[in-house]
Amino acid sequence: MCGIVGYIGKRDAYPIILKGLKRLEYRGYDSAGIALFDGKDIQLCKTKGKVATLEEKAKNEMSLVGNLGIGHTRWATHGVPNDVNSHPHYSNSGDLVIIHNGIIENYDTLKKELINRGYTFKSDTDTEVLVNLIEDIQKNQKLKLGKAVQIALNQVVGAYAIALFDRKKPDEIVVAKLGSPLAIGIGEDEFFVASDASPFIEFTNNAIYLEDEEMAIIRLGRDVKIRKIKDDKVVAPYIQELQMNLEQIEKGGYDHFMLKEIYEQPSVIKDTYRGRLLPDEGIVRLGGLENHIEKFLNAERIIIVACGTSWHAGLVAEYIIEDFTRIPVEVEYASEFRYRNPIISSKDIIIAISQSGETADTLAAIKLAKQHGAFVYGICNVVGSTISRETHSGTYTHAGPEIGVASTKAFTTQITVLTMLALRLAKAKGTISHSDFVRYLHELALIPTHVEEALKTESKIKEIAAVFKDARNFLYLGRGYNFPVALEGALKLKEISYIHAEGYPAAEMKHGPIALIDESMPVVVVAIKSEHYEKVVSNIQEIKARKGKIIAVVSEGDKVVSEMADYVMEVPHTPEPLTPLLTTIPLQLLSYHIAVMLGRNVDQPRNLAKSVTVE
Repeated sequence: MCGIVGYIGKRDAYPIILKGLKRLEYRGYDSAGIALFDGKDIQLCKTKGKVATLEEKAKNEMSLVGNLGIGHTRWATHGVPNDVNSHPHYSNSGDLVIIHNGIIENYDTLKKELINRGYTFKSDTDTEVLVNLIEDIQKNQKLKLGKAVQIALNQVVGAYAIALFDRKKPDEIVVAKLGSPLAIGIGEDEFFVASDASPFIEFTNNAIYLEDEEMAIIRLGRDVKIRKIKDDKVVAPYIQELQMNLEQIEKGGYDHFMLKEIYEQPSVIKDTYRGRLLPDEGIVRLGGLENHIEKFLNAERIIIVACGTSWHAGLVAEYIIEDFTRIPVEVEYASEFRYRNPIISSKDIIIAISQSGETADTLAAIKLAKQHGAFVYGICNVVGSTISRETHSGTYTHAGPEIGVASTKAFTTQITVLTMLALRLAKAKGTISHSDFVRYLHELALIPTHVEEALKTESKIKEIAAVFKDARNFLYLGRGYNFPVALEGALKLKEISYIHAEGYPAAEMKHGPIALIDESMPVVVVAIKSEHYEKVVSNIQEIKARKGKIIAVVSEGDKVVSEMADYVMEVPHTPEPLTPLLTTIPLQLLSYHIAVMLGRNVDQPRNLAKSVTVE
């Protein structure tokens, strides 16, 4: 949600900032803007709409000269999406200019106070209130910009990542963070600021990730100075070497990032288990788990907290962890968990799952769990993310940057980690036989090859998509391990095609959804060979009796369901606990092709943000 880019150095800032904004488009936004300092004045251009619109407007409305600048993609919170509410925002004097990701909850009170002091406001945003609060403090207390920012942020309630500069001090950018991510790229006599490292990875692989309630003063010719906002304590900068490379954030010849990421799944699943899964030696190990395995073995229960696709991965994990380890598992929406006064004890393990590692609700759930003494284990994709720092221990998925808003490879790599975790715990607990343990290790190692086989059916899936692209509703059904896959399949279709879709346990169809079945209702059924197979066959017969159209995901070579279904998508055989890693592939491709045929913006679906960093 929202994207921040900044640059100060010897290069022209405009092309760096513009390209950076394009790389942050995946985060979701409705408007964009840029501010440059040309050595004398601040040049500003902003607009509702896409970065491409901003690019065209900037060519006509502003000088593109300057070695200092900031840019922003906005996802509207306070104030409708329009040119005026777009960022950056000036202070009343015109000396300060700011960009902001987050929400200032007490902005209305602050705004009234500032109006009483003579300030005027052009926008409806909380951000314009913040920049004028900073100016008011700076002017009345005769302070340097950094100190004024610190005092102002101690007066605000909410979440923020900000970057601002003062026209009178063109060698300095001030940044600060609470609840929203912010990275500082360190180059040679130049600095970059961004919501993540993608805008500056081609210029430097050294970065500082600010912690919550930290601010940094970035000055040319000096080291970055970091302080705690509340107590002014100096913090030694920790410079990380980035693992990302430029190739990973380019499309690589694919029409969309989403399709590229679907096709990356064989390699990233392998990357996720590389060095951790050694089937020939009968070993699976997760570095973040080994030193804390007794906590898991002695836990009274495991609570998984997540949102969206990560929540669906957690549901798959509930089946596999309980099945393999016999440890009770509960799966909670992080957004509900944090507000319902949950019962948490020091004997609980909390597993927090997030692709970005920045999901606001999941972070709040982590903090709540820690307050109650629970051990918190994180599973995320982004090295150095807030969740990776806030949890006691955890595991990275190593999926590489996921640019498409609709998660694909994040889902399968999360399930891969959770499967390895379940197997390691089951082995330590003695709840799985040695022969079954080794068999599952070998079968998990074969998953990348099986995914490659599933991807070969894309042309057939594209034909199915063409038949159903104009449907107004879809129903997705699955049982057991594949009930969460039905939920995920429905979510993918909703996210990128805007077609209404619902996922249900197949057995629950008789308890309501069957009333929707008619000749115009496509029903996607995950009907792979499993202990539930005969039950699913019965569900399909019930749908057929009511003239519903069946699109079935079946095991390779299936005869029974294939003869009953109107359309079939095959996946290779694998043990049932591992089937979600395969059955999700055709559903991802089906959603993708339907969305493309409908002319949707697949990588940036409307109203959605890649990382939900505010409530």
